[in-house]
Amino acid sequence: MKLSVVVEKDDAGYYAYCPELKGCHSQGDTYDEAVANVTEAVELYLETMSEDEKKEALSKEILTTSIEVAVA
Repeated sequence: MKLSVVVEKDDAGYYAYCPELKGCHSQGDTYDEAVANVTEAVELYLETMSEDEKKEALSKEILTTSIEVAVA
């Protein structure tokens, strides 16, 4: 099963979360560590959900794009 993961870098390291699963997030000192940690968090999160909850959460369509804006 494939899910979306957003990874953000800040001064303290990397923060990762899964938009389909509200509240499911993790962090790491490196990009790879953050991805590994959020993968584990997603697996554990899914274990706590009923089949109906999984269907609802996993039916969400997550779209990403880039936009260009003018900065004065």
